[in-house]
Amino acid sequence: MTLPDTMFGVVMTGHGGPEMLEWRDDLPTPKPAAGDVVIRVAAAGVNNTDINTRIGWYAKEGADDASWSDTPLGFPRVQGADVCGEIVAVGADVDPARIGERVLIEPCLHVADGETKSPPWYFGSECDGGFAEFTKVDARYAHPVKTDMTDIELASFPCSYSTAENMLTRAAVKSGDTVLVTGASGGVGSAAVQLAKARGAEVIAITSAAKADALKKLGAKQTLDRKDDLIATLGKDAVDVVIDLVAGPSWPALLDVLRPKGRYAVSGAIAGPMVTLDVRTLYLKDLSFFGCTVIEPEVFGNLVKRIENGDIAPLVAQTYPLRDIGQAQEDFQDKGHIGKFVLNVSG
Repeated sequence: MTLPDTMFGVVMTGHGGPEMLEWRDDLPTPKPAAGDVVIRVAAAGVNNTDINTRIGWYAKEGADDASWSDTPLGFPRVQGADVCGEIVAVGADVDPARIGERVLIEPCLHVADGETKSPPWYFGSECDGGFAEFTKVDARYAHPVKTDMTDIELASFPCSYSTAENMLTRAAVKSGDTVLVTGASGGVGSAAVQLAKARGAEVIAITSAAKADALKKLGAKQTLDRKDDLIATLGKDAVDVVIDLVAGPSWPALLDVLRPKGRYAVSGAIAGPMVTLDVRTLYLKDLSFFGCTVIEPEVFGNLVKRIENGDIAPLVAQTYPLRDIGQAQEDFQDKGHIGKFVLNVSG
């Protein structure tokens, strides 16, 4: 197809509240450089990271490095890390036969604009993402996916499920492990429950009482309330792996319930980033800690296989038109849902 000169989309004009999100219908349409593909976006998921980036949560001590890679963002920026769409144009060195493929975009980009990025860029943060009619990415990060799932369903997977799968990969979760998942009703948490179950692990999910039955249907063998005393309920040395998205003041108990040589993986801190660590617990129990942001090379391909094999199911809580992104983010922050909010871009 011949790409139009302009497109519609939502841009973030600076750090701040929802007023920093602006609908535009005169954005320049991305053109593919060598190695790139241009994708017509069908649907895009809403994530904590979109909101955290907008409000500047990633910046430390008043710095302006409010991005995933510790570099200031350029504005205006099209956010959106979760994308399902169709390849409509390719650059030099990309097989034209790829035009027409339905794809999911891998959000952790080691190559962008024809250059190696170290640290990697993140789709919708250091470069424009999916909250627009069209987007572009290096072709290696546009993964073909063959499934009967809808575009809306597929857009619920990329960021949350690849984050969860990466945490499980880093922590070497295997069949027979007992895995404790905090924040289990959110996008990453509910993904971790499903993916750990698919690996043959026994899952304990921390959630609210109102969401316990839903988490059990996803694969959790046991659920705990957020206010439960973990040591009193589980006992010390009760689990092999902790998948943590919460941190906050209750964090020390997560280490107490880990068995000796247990593995702790973290990729979020929604209850607060500052915690108290008794270093004796770390070294006397021979614990391993994994901070998880950069996705391991095999993770996204493995995730696509899980999707195509039907090993995991999409969990879409609600959909919104792209224009209603502000309302979607406001509802998202109420945390009354399980799974993902997805924006319908093509409709």
